[in-house]
Amino acid sequence: MVGMTAPQYEIRARHTGTTVTVYQAYSPGIGLPAARDGRFPSAWKRDRMTWIKPSFLWMMYRCGWATKEGQETVLAVEITREGFEWALENAELSHYVRGLHPDRAAWSRSLRRAPARVQWDPERDLRLNPLPYRSLQLGLSGVAAARYADEWTASVTDVTPLAREIHHLVRAGDLDAATGLLPEERPYAEAVAPRPLSG
Repeated sequence: MVGMTAPQYEIRARHTGTTVTVYQAYSPGIGLPAARDGRFPSAWKRDRMTWIKPSFLWMMYRCGWATKEGQETVLAVEITREGFEWALENAELSHYVRGLHPDRAAWSRSLRRAPARVQWDPERDLRLNPLPYRSLQLGLSGVAAARYADEWTASVTDVTPLAREIHHLVRAGDLDAATGLLPEERPYAEAVAPRPLSG
């Protein structure tokens, strides 16, 4: 687990020399075929923005430990580092930051052009309480969403059973055992996502 001294804006992910693991949650109708076939089915909307999350616990916060409607299947999607870094390099922040952007209009123009967007949300602990440092969400649209689904994806794994097992341990108060099952997420220093100057 990351200590309380973690930088406020830092990409942390499970990664290898060639891939980065991100998480998404879908209905079984999308998630199960994706895990079975190792790629997203034709029913997956390539013309809509999709948000990928390198943080397992932020995904658990978002999907309520795979209990929210339409988010009952949690996927660990391994994508190429090249794709992940391309998305970061072509991303704009999801909100205007004074001092980082020339003005709000310039940010808005850049956001409309960007195929990816970066959002920093409070990281979560095992009880899904907010932590004082941020977790990356990366939104993909247009060419980025299509390349994510059809070029960058190396593997898709259904980790819903893992989510349920960790949730069971948390509810039982066995946080040490729950921590031991969490995917190892290390700083990803090779690529830097756009970040606010403050806040």
